[in-house]
Formats: sequence, C-alpha cells, structure tokens
Amino acid sequence: MSAKKTATPPRWLKPMNRVLMTVQRLGLGMKDLPVLTVAGRRSGEPRRTPLSVLDLDGERYLLEGFPGADWARNARAAGTGTLSVGKTQERVRLVEVDPQDAVPVLRAWPVRMHDGAKIMRDAGVVDELTPEAFEGLAGRCAVFRLDNPDDVAG
Repeated sequence: MSAKKTATPPRWLKPMNRVLMTVQRLGLGMKDLPVLTVAGRRSGEPRRTPLSVLDLDGERYLLEGFPGADWARNARAAGTGTLSVGKTQERVRLVEVDPQDAVPVLRAWPVRMHDGAKIMRDAGVVDELTPEAFEGLAGRCAVFRLDNPDDVAG
C-alpha cells in the first residue's frame, strides 16, 4: 500500500499555523515553537512558517511535510533564513540533503516527531507511522539541514 502522490496539507493547517505564530508573538504560550523565516521566492517578502526541528547526531533538520510545500520552495530559493525560538533568533543556511543521505533523518522522523508524522499520515503523505514508510519519502519530501550561514563547506 502506498501513499497518494498528490497528498496535500489539511485545509486547517495554514490557518492553524497563523494562530500558533500569533499566540507565540503575543507571548501567550508556544515559546518553544520554532519558526522559520525565509524570503518569498517571488515577492522577496519574509515568509514565516512554524516547523518541527529534528536534532539527530549533532545536526538539525527540517522535513518538507508535503511535497511541493511553499516554505520548502522558498527555502530552496533563498538558501538562508532565520530560525526563531521564543525571543532567540538565529541565522541559518538551509542545505537540502541528498535523498540517499536523508534516509536516517526520514527514518527517525516518525519516532522523534510523532505529532508532525501523524499529520502527514492523516493527509495521505505516508500510510503508516513507521521508519520504513518515512524512508519511502526520500526524493519526494525534501530534508534540509540547518547550518551556520558562515560555514562554507557543506
């Protein structure tokens, strides 16, 4: 059994993201919610998206939860952005990981990021919350490593 190739985010996800970011900005909670800000690929305007950040083997990663997600296309075009957690802001370089190298990150995702993995399953991106199901996303859902923007080697 395989997930739909045209899986799309649930309709409530973008409005929910806006609510989460507003709650965070007002200081009413969600202080630990990571928010990625990158320049829009067409407008150049800042685009903010709350995302889960996976810490794995001393590196930090983001997963494109839905193929073709706007934030991932913007991140790919911008190459750098700002990761904010609470009042802490950090400039980051967004390095798209080769699909083969993304496999350990994908396999760890449903184990370590259960809530985000459930949203992906419920939207039809994957059929099961297993490392094997998420491994099958290699080459379909991008994985980005967060690096220091001053690092030249990648």
